[in-house]
Amino acid sequence: MTPSLVAALERIVGPRWVRHRRAELKTYTMDGLPTRESYPGLVVMPGNAEEVREILRLLHLVDVPFVARGAGTGLSGGAVADPEAVLIALTRMNRILRIDPVLRRAVLQPGVVNARLSEAVEPLGLHYVPDPSSQAACTVGGNVAENAGGPHCLKYGVTTNHIVQLEVVLADASVVRLGSPQGDPWGPDLVGLFVGSEGMFGIVTEITVRLEPIPPSVRTMLADFATVRGASEAVSGIIAAGIVPAALEMMDRACVAAVEASIYAAGYPTDAAAVLLVELDGQSDAVEGEAATVESILRGAGAREVRSASSPADRARLWQGRKKAFGAMGRIAPDLAVQDAVVPRSALPDIMDRIEEIRARHRLSISNVFHAGDGNLHPNISFDRRDPDLTHRVHLACREIMAACVAAGGSITGEHGVGSDKIDYMPWIFDAETLGAMRAVRCAFDPAERANPGKVVPLHACREWRAARGAR
Repeated sequence: MTPSLVAALERIVGPRWVRHRRAELKTYTMDGLPTRESYPGLVVMPGNAEEVREILRLLHLVDVPFVARGAGTGLSGGAVADPEAVLIALTRMNRILRIDPVLRRAVLQPGVVNARLSEAVEPLGLHYVPDPSSQAACTVGGNVAENAGGPHCLKYGVTTNHIVQLEVVLADASVVRLGSPQGDPWGPDLVGLFVGSEGMFGIVTEITVRLEPIPPSVRTMLADFATVRGASEAVSGIIAAGIVPAALEMMDRACVAAVEASIYAAGYPTDAAAVLLVELDGQSDAVEGEAATVESILRGAGAREVRSASSPADRARLWQGRKKAFGAMGRIAPDLAVQDAVVPRSALPDIMDRIEEIRARHRLSISNVFHAGDGNLHPNISFDRRDPDLTHRVHLACREIMAACVAAGGSITGEHGVGSDKIDYMPWIFDAETLGAMRAVRCAFDPAERANPGKVVPLHACREWRAARGAR
């Protein structure tokens, strides 16, 4: 990046909030996925919406691409910039601007940490439902970009179901408001289009979210199984019974072992092939009735033991093991490649067998923790990226796992996005016509494609689509 651009950005945000030395940029070379690494041209950290507008106006005038970044907990390489781009880090924009307990709305800046929002509204008897495992660190702006999920999204829906209005700065520095505070479904659903757009359309500077009442009764249950297949069949049985738990999570033996050997130990049985964490919520009588039915289904599917949290502290401990599982895997190896795919629930047993076969053939360490209720898998590969041969085998295994999930009728991502990591897989599930339409929508927001360039939509497929369209 030129000294003149650095100086111009420093005039907007102050010299303290511009990083351009190589040692300073090292922090921003990756997001949570260690297999995608690139130094940005420079990093700028705006403190408010007006500074975001001024930054994008400048970059528009000098025709420089940019990448928006939250806490960097993403798992698709989506928040990584190349040396020709400016990385715009939004973590300074971390204020909750307004809370309306009557309308159950909160207005916040994109850098607000997910868990902080629920902590702020808990005294009002409210909470923000989408709860990624990284919620203690990830930002709501990043959740909007990726349409993040979480354990409790089985019943309540993912991020897009809880966002009602956005203020967005487009790549040419124009400002638009999408949606309305009431969340009324009038006109095109541009909020739904923007949520999950992975930074390709612009930068969100203000978010209005829907808050939900804290349920009056919650029951958290842990069941352990001698086989993964038995646990998978229990998942299908619960849903088939017409019960939709608030959360329905599975962890395999390797994941349980990592958790129980860490500071996050939750008392999971280490000799189990799989454990299920089931949470029910609602009115007390309904929860009691559902709990009895769920326990019967769990035992019928082969659960060796079913236990319920006896206190809020016990419930928090059970969830600690699940929410901190990725951190616990840091004991296994320096790096962790977290994959993200979706399969039909009925395919879970066979897919788990297939992942085990891939693990053995490539001689890798793979542990599984995932949202079993909606078939959202997270095979986690522990490795050391300093070993080129091992890293190569990790790439091969990731590709094979994704191919197996697509062949089973699934998709390549459930909540972590496409980014740069899965862009080559997009033609597996979308034809050239559809990919071309996606790019056309992108260009409607950003005609020059300077916002998060080279991510999500493969250009070669789009060129084929455009050529075909021009030949008609």
